[in-house]
Amino acid sequence: MTVSRFDELIHPSTRLSIVAILASTDWAEFSFVRDQLGLSDSALSKQFTILEDAGYITIERRVTNRRRRVRVGLSDVGRKSFEGHVAALRSVIASAEPALG
Repeated sequence: MTVSRFDELIHPSTRLSIVAILASTDWAEFSFVRDQLGLSDSALSKQFTILEDAGYITIERRVTNRRRRVRVGLSDVGRKSFEGHVAALRSVIASAEPALG
């Protein structure tokens, strides 16, 4: 069961978009996330650092064929926080639906 909880850390649109991308897969390449969101390397790195410090993502740095590869995955904590945040947003939206109709 998902606990509905608004999460201030992942609510900003850029971080919410990052976490949403990562929630759909086990791992995503740095370049894929960057290109999907249209961010610079430095802007994405800053957001990854915030999420990693909170324990929401895991960053794996590998070297293959002399190239550094960075891939990112959502941790169990991050996945639960995202699911709770989505549940909280759905609750807010549901409460507004009678007024919209």
